[in-house]
Amino acid sequence: MNLTILTYPDKRLKQISKDVTKFDEEIHKLLDAMNEMMLLSNGIGLAAIQVNYPLNILILNIPDSEGEQHPDNLMEIINPVIINKEGLTTYQEGCLSVPGFYEDIERYETVTINYQDRHGNTKSLDADGLLSIAIQHEMDHLAGKLFIEKLSYARRKKFEKEYKRAIKEKKA
Repeated sequence: MNLTILTYPDKRLKQISKDVTKFDEEIHKLLDAMNEMMLLSNGIGLAAIQVNYPLNILILNIPDSEGEQHPDNLMEIINPVIINKEGLTTYQEGCLSVPGFYEDIERYETVTINYQDRHGNTKSLDADGLLSIAIQHEMDHLAGKLFIEKLSYARRKKFEKEYKRAIKEKKA
């Protein structure tokens, strides 16, 4: 399975993802290919919509203190639903679909989610810190939203200008 990461301003990133109802070999292949793509791209999270699959699937692999991403830390989260959220925190986020741009974004400090694994088993997870941030970031993708949409109007306008300039420089 050959995947490509969609980048801003690709309209396909705005699609609303649908729930997975069949936990079959196709889903397993997609999850495996997404993991490979995420690691190759030096990402810590990837939503299926970012590789043009509008399904409620995200994967995460939070690096350890040495910056290593161990295969046993891979999380495959299907059909996630936030059932509890608490506190607020600000974290500098980046995104594989908005390469080279980082911005401080306010999110919930802790979240509890219900989700399904690759076999359709229902699970629950309490997350805080970077894991909580990453879950919320990827879940935004599933709803067709990018982290830059959380910026103030002035900051968003500045981003648009900086991003267009960066694209122009890359082409030159």
